[in-house]
Amino acid sequence: MILAALEQRLGYKFENPALLEQAVTHRSHGAVHNERLEFLGDAVLNCTIAQLLYQKYARLNEGDLSRLRANLVKQSSLADIAEKLGLSDFLRLGEGEMKSGGFRRPSILADTMEAIYGAVLVDGGFEAARDAIARLFEPVLKSVDPKTLGKDSKTLLQEYLQGKRLPLPVYTIVETRGAAHNQEFEVECSIPKLEISVRGTGRSRRAAEQSAAKQGFDQAHAVVQAARRAKRRGADAAASSEATQPSLPLTDAVPEKASDALAAKSLAEK
Repeated sequence: MILAALEQRLGYKFENPALLEQAVTHRSHGAVHNERLEFLGDAVLNCTIAQLLYQKYARLNEGDLSRLRANLVKQSSLADIAEKLGLSDFLRLGEGEMKSGGFRRPSILADTMEAIYGAVLVDGGFEAARDAIARLFEPVLKSVDPKTLGKDSKTLLQEYLQGKRLPLPVYTIVETRGAAHNQEFEVECSIPKLEISVRGTGRSRRAAEQSAAKQGFDQAHAVVQAARRAKRRGADAAASSEATQPSLPLTDAVPEKASDALAAKSLAEK
């Protein structure tokens, strides 16, 4: 198996290419598989992420650091990195796993990523493994908001809407493109109360939903902010024209009427 393309994406050249071949080999493929390397990779991954978070967030306490690390090293996070690497193209699976779509299964993708980290550790030592992990997680760490402790986009959107007493979003698969081994999903995220409808794409339904949820969150936040500004302007105008009348307290609530929501959306788009 030619794995030079995967080495390039990882940013690491193996002295012993057989280690990388073993790392991408599932137990269903044969007796020599990646589970022992996965054991090593899990350990070096947790250690490296802990160090990166410790250096990046000097003010976070132990509990927050632990929760943030747990989110970064969980199965779905590793599967996301695997998808970005196109790891499915390099997996060695048994016939049964191939037919059942194992090359798309998050658990297999995540386990293989850990095995790859373990392979780098064996091949080049701890420093090489740490550098490889740091490179792959660099864009992830840049986008992490410690206030949300790494919550995914769907969770953030759900909690945001619940906090504004709005109905939860609705996710609908719009289209599935490509062959079975290389599918792309398109998912719509709609928030009817705010007249928001956005679409996201991904190599799995979950990834597409997360993409759509991120856009939905951004737009919902813009609508709410516009509504707040409109309320403040209205209150200021009322205070100027009726100086003798006490001002009503401002609230952060989103207007209940759909017409008010549409007006706020219009303001946000100007």
